[in-house]
Amino acid sequence: MVLSFAKEGILARAQKAGLISVDAVQLREFSEPPHHRVDDTPFGGGAGMVLQPGPIVKALRDVCTSESYIVVMSARGAAFNQEKARELSHYKHLVLIAGRYEGIDQRVADFYAHEELRIGDFVLMGGEVAAACVMESVSRLVPGVLLNEDSIVHESFSHSDNFEAPQYTKPREFEGHGVPEVLLNGNHAAIDAWRKNFS
Repeated sequence: MVLSFAKEGILARAQKAGLISVDAVQLREFSEPPHHRVDDTPFGGGAGMVLQPGPIVKALRDVCTSESYIVVMSARGAAFNQEKARELSHYKHLVLIAGRYEGIDQRVADFYAHEELRIGDFVLMGGEVAAACVMESVSRLVPGVLLNEDSIVHESFSHSDNFEAPQYTKPREFEGHGVPEVLLNGNHAAIDAWRKNFS
């Protein structure tokens, strides 16, 4: 899912230009034959299965370098936000570990990763969607990925938790709903003042 997501639009163009690279690792390639099992029941009992540390750590040792920064996507992690996206965009090699089932063995996060992150206070079926959110948010901050990098300066959450001002385009009137008059009069000082009401 993550790889197909990265083969579209801006992410595809950025990879073709050599600005970013997106790869997915199949944990079964790092598990033991003949069954290539990557999960097992949790110690202490309980529902569901837990991803074993062995295949994950083997995969990390195969793909990581001294420049790698490892993040586990986890419901118990710190909240991911725009400030964290900016921080992560400075790492040369970002490794995102996406859990499945009941999650991953906690020892991976405690001893082999740099931090745990969550994208919200809700539960997903797997960490792939969370990892894709982080990947897109971080990638767009890499210089050259966005053709119009000025948009990064003025967008939502760039300077605080506030939102970017509402945007409008043609037609000027749509089904009886018009555009705010201030945006139509060419008074850039008034437009800037109007937009600042949302920041």
